[in-house]
Amino acid sequence: LLLRPIASDILLVDTDDLRLRAQVQDLSDAAFLSNTKIRPSTPVEAGQCNIIVITAGAKSRDGKSRRNLIDRNYLVLDNVIREMSPIRKDAVLLLVSNPVDVLAYFAQKMSGLPHAQVIGSGTFLDSVRLRSALADQVQVADTAVHAYVLGEHGDSQMAAWSTATVGGSPVQNFLSSTCPSLSDLANSAKTKAYSIIAAKGATAYGIASIVSSICESIILNQRHVRPVSHWIESLETYISLPAVLGHGGVQKTIEVPLDETEKELLQKSVEEIRSNIRTVEEGEQYQ
Repeated sequence: LLLRPIASDILLVDTDDLRLRAQVQDLSDAAFLSNTKIRPSTPVEAGQCNIIVITAGAKSRDGKSRRNLIDRNYLVLDNVIREMSPIRKDAVLLLVSNPVDVLAYFAQKMSGLPHAQVIGSGTFLDSVRLRSALADQVQVADTAVHAYVLGEHGDSQMAAWSTATVGGSPVQNFLSSTCPSLSDLANSAKTKAYSIIAAKGATAYGIASIVSSICESIILNQRHVRPVSHWIESLETYISLPAVLGHGGVQKTIEVPLDETEKELLQKSVEEIRSNIRTVEEGEQYQ
């Protein structure tokens, strides 16, 4: 965000004040490449920003699924939104913390913002990883590949192979007998984060680029189509499907013509997210 011409000001908020100020000082040293100002701030002031990016939460643990983070990060989210309230009415809330689909659902309820203004980073990064893997196999630029990972940002996600193309031609036309299977490619995209976390403790640069791209599309009203987690009325949940991003957040959802198998996989992903939401709601009743 600092190095791209997107925002005039970036405000950082953290409970660890010493670390926060050190981060701002370190990032400020890179600001000579940018016209953006960065400074420490408070939750109240953050609640008045155009876009509020929530990355706060417990870290993923090696070998643990994103679902294991639900209880801890739900409490963190509740505290963050309470401290920011009342949130600016036209703000866009972008959730990055995991499990992102579940937390986006509750963030909308906690904040009271319209559904279109509450977004999760979703399967955008998973889709980027899949496109990169495909591009490597067929020896083309990543931008020549169009393929989406849809559903939950988690273990139930699915790759929409029936609509995947390279230069407008079905991706199957480019795969040779020596290429990995489509399921192997999809699995490599799904598990890439786990291997990074196992080696260095967390992912940073990939998700940062995704957040930057989403913010840019919204602030500059670029209307890019991105697979982000957003409210789907017909499915009654937050889940990743391609969405047009511009002023105000999600402007519309793009319907993807899935085949029957893919529809079943997407429905399973819907049920997984709903199950996780019920887990939190049932826990609330007994607190």
